[in-house]
Amino acid sequence: MADFSIEPIAEDALLVRFGDGIDSVTNARVHAAARALHAAHLAGLIDIAPAYATLLLRFETGSVSLSRTPALRAALDGTGGSDPEPVSRAPVDIPVCYGGACGIDLAAVADHTGLAPDAVVARHTAAAYSVAMLGFAPGFPYLLGLDPALSVPRRASPRTRVPKGAVAIGGAQTGIYPRELPGGWHLIGRTPLTLFDPTRDPPCLLAPGDRVRFQAIDAGEFAQLAGPRA
Repeated sequence: MADFSIEPIAEDALLVRFGDGIDSVTNARVHAAARALHAAHLAGLIDIAPAYATLLLRFETGSVSLSRTPALRAALDGTGGSDPEPVSRAPVDIPVCYGGACGIDLAAVADHTGLAPDAVVARHTAAAYSVAMLGFAPGFPYLLGLDPALSVPRRASPRTRVPKGAVAIGGAQTGIYPRELPGGWHLIGRTPLTLFDPTRDPPCLLAPGDRVRFQAIDAGEFAQLAGPRA
């Protein structure tokens, strides 16, 4: 039985599916497959978009067909194991001001988890995260690695406005809002960093497969780092 499937989803796109859940092992296989396809330089392949358990492959018009499946399988050979070789990259440090005006839901998260607010911050900064994928909005990183003790159901009523840089928890995930957006996750802090800037190369601060660490800063440090753009 194959450990992945290749499905046509549009005239110019295929989906490589490795599973259906959200877990670090499956996501590591997705990123290993993305690396293999980048290295293979398949003719007509113009975009590779990782998700939790799938890879979306976009091709030049007219160049995708089921006849490409053998070439894809050859390129993916060896990436379906249970322990893909990790990429050695330095983690990206994300400074975060927790609580107060920067994290208006920190107290609620603490109440739900039975932890003190300082313990929530300590656990959130102690965890090792990986960028599972970018989605929802340009530059929004879905991060795997949240301490299970910090898992909190999403808000019953989403907010219409969440500030740029908000660091939030939704279920078993944590993420960062790259700009002002609506959202239903719990806001525990805020980073002064700009996650998405269309004038920057690359425009996204984080990429799928990156490792991330959060570092607690105080309100004064936040203001200094954010400057007039906060």
